[in-house]
Amino acid sequence: MTKSKFALLILLPLVLLQGCATAVITGAATGASLAHDRRTTGSVIDDQGIEFKAASAIYSNKAIYNQSHINVTSYNGTVLLTGEALTEQLKQQIHDLVRALPKVRTIHNELIIAAPSAIPSRSSDAWITSKVKAKIAAEKGLDPFFVKVVTEHGIAYLMGIVTRAEAQKSVQIVSNSAGVQRVVKIFEYID
Repeated sequence: MTKSKFALLILLPLVLLQGCATAVITGAATGASLAHDRRTTGSVIDDQGIEFKAASAIYSNKAIYNQSHINVTSYNGTVLLTGEALTEQLKQQIHDLVRALPKVRTIHNELIIAAPSAIPSRSSDAWITSKVKAKIAAEKGLDPFFVKVVTEHGIAYLMGIVTRAEAQKSVQIVSNSAGVQRVVKIFEYID
């Protein structure tokens, strides 16, 4: 077992703790992920900034916020929008809002036209993501820090900077995971 997988397995149970320990563990996990991330530290910071600014802009726009459920995930300047918007016009407004943010290179707008999802649906997606990440972490020869998993409505979106072999292995693992209806690859390839 590689050091990164061992660290992940050790930190995973601790993340479930509450209070001050969470802040310490999150900092340690962020440090561990930066050590293995193929993005530059600047890109990681830019991605966090994109996600924060997008969430703030969406929250500030009450018309959008009250009629949608939006998840914004940024990886190396590639932004994935998932969730629900009530209308096609609202979906486009959200796209345009995020597109205007600095450092956004491209957007994958996977919002569906529907009422905002209920908590049980979101919990199911979170559970699928957790299971998939654990399976990736357990896979020999595949670093779990190279693949970001986002699940929405049973669709698993895979992001990262990977080799084609890592992408293929990741897709195989995720495709064979319970609850995953479809896999969408949003990878950048290094080979």
